[in-house]
Amino acid sequence: MAAVSIPNATKPERADPPSEATDIHTRILRLALGIEESRSYWEHVDPKVPPAQRALIAFEHRWFGAKSLERVRFLLSSFVDRYDPFPDALAVLQRWRSMDAATRQVVCHWHLQLSDPLYRRFTGMFLVERRGLRDPKVDRNIALRWVKNEFPDRWSEATTVQFASKLLSAASEAGVVSPKRDPRSLPLPKVTDLALAYLLHLLRGTRFEGTLTENPYLASVGLTEGFLDQRLRALPGITFRRMAHLTELEWESPNLTAWAEATL
Repeated sequence: MAAVSIPNATKPERADPPSEATDIHTRILRLALGIEESRSYWEHVDPKVPPAQRALIAFEHRWFGAKSLERVRFLLSSFVDRYDPFPDALAVLQRWRSMDAATRQVVCHWHLQLSDPLYRRFTGMFLVERRGLRDPKVDRNIALRWVKNEFPDRWSEATTVQFASKLLSAASEAGVVSPKRDPRSLPLPKVTDLALAYLLHLLRGTRFEGTLTENPYLASVGLTEGFLDQRLRALPGITFRRMAHLTELEWESPNLTAWAEATL
């Protein structure tokens, strides 16, 4: 096993690893989490086919059902941003045919976080802070105020309202916001051992802000401090130790691909 100490920064495995997105964009206004569409993308996409040539293939073979060619093009462009920057992860998702619904839910959530910094901040910071309140609730007006505070005067009122609505929709699909009418509660989704191991192996080969034990991806699903420590100590394939502010992880597999080959 190879020991990896993580005081305050991630240590990437490769000289040029993939990175979480940092540029703000508006793609979430047209596609929230897209769990079933994501699964179809994983099952059908051939990474060797250039993205520009995939739309007609996907449309003719009905990857996404009876959706129009225009909608298919948009779905593909969104998923190219969410999954293609992480080729090892995409290869794992393609072969992971036995993935259960709960795992698929959080995997789609984490990949949306990786590709959309606005959603990452909303779910990995703002909602985490609200869970610490005496009455941990959220509604569209609260979400709208957050968007306006984060990005004052960046978008029109109508667009800002759409952002608030879509952020709540995506978070609801991810299981971190209740699907009921406002005010909404802030539940935590089920995170299986396989889902947690997938995320850790993905992040260890990715540039991102935070550390492998303190980041918006884990925080968004309630895995912080003592809760995370308990899960990591019992997680197959990983040995976890914490001493004061120093954490140490030992990995049975050298990377995500090897983990998948040994586990899935």
